[in-house]
Amino acid sequence: MSHRLADFYRGKRVLVTGHTGFEGGWAVAWLKFLGAQVCGYGLPPATRPNFFDATLLDRGMTSIFADIRDRNSLANAFTELQPEIVIHCAAQTSPQSSMQQPVDAFSTNVMGTVHILEEARLTHSVRAIVLVTTHSCCRNEGHSLRETNGSGANDLLSATMASAELARSAFNKSFFPTAGTAVATARIAPAIGGGNWLEGDIVADLVRRIMSGDPVPAIKETDRELRIWHVLEPVRACLLLARNLFERGQKSADLWDFAPSDEGRISPSEFPEKFTSLWNGAAAAPQKNSSKPSKGSKSGSSKASAEFGWSPVLSTDQALAWTVEWYRSFYLNSSSTLRTTEDQIERYMRMTA
Repeated sequence: MSHRLADFYRGKRVLVTGHTGFEGGWAVAWLKFLGAQVCGYGLPPATRPNFFDATLLDRGMTSIFADIRDRNSLANAFTELQPEIVIHCAAQTSPQSSMQQPVDAFSTNVMGTVHILEEARLTHSVRAIVLVTTHSCCRNEGHSLRETNGSGANDLLSATMASAELARSAFNKSFFPTAGTAVATARIAPAIGGGNWLEGDIVADLVRRIMSGDPVPAIKETDRELRIWHVLEPVRACLLLARNLFERGQKSADLWDFAPSDEGRISPSEFPEKFTSLWNGAAAAPQKNSSKPSKGSKSGSSKASAEFGWSPVLSTDQALAWTVEWYRSFYLNSSSTLRTTEDQIERYMRMTA
């Protein structure tokens, strides 16, 4: 189909780290759909089942199982692919894991990022680098998440992310302006979507309970609303940012914030109710967002909207419906999962054409 992303990425050599993870897996699936030459670099899938195996993701691409802290393996991948674009998703983003294994968290998020930046510096084909991180590295000032907020370090995970951002800024100022390479950080909010089975994820836990026949526990109502959006929203943001870096260079080399709109909020008690209702077919997927209006902050994505026209397009209810659709497809007929994934990508592309 004709789409501005397809026109740009067709034939491009793209290296995606963390391709066996959630966001990285969806990024690879979309890039393959766009006709890019994709190389994935990351550890083997962390769960069974997982998005990588469910979608037969290794077909039509180069897949390398290795650690980003392994300089030799990473250097070989850069040398063999000669990537034009690098999308780095192989970060440690779990606060619990960071507390349990702080050395691994720092070595992965800080030195792993430095390794990516250094190999990109030594590989002359690289034009654009997107470092994908979370809002954990953002100090929440007045309950707003904005690019102007400082990099917080109030906990271990935040400290690793803030340190990685300092490394990006230093490399960008020291090396890349004269090398024709531009690097940016994409801070993304957590997303839902098919293919995430990580322990502790709200959707993964719901799906496991539904499939095992266990009752879905009621969640105590709190003042803290969940901000819901589909994984295709931040992945599209990263693809657009990489294109902007490739075409505009240092003009886009910055820290960018991507988050759901204020309307993308739902109460903790309402989330499992809506999810199970959709799963059981008790509610049709609505076309309009029926979530409660936000009582909180703005999303903080205004810069991306102004610079390259990015904004979320799926409502909260649509994000939930697409997520349920993906998991139901997997459990009803696992061989149809790739078709469901590509169908959702194509539908989303029509909405953003």
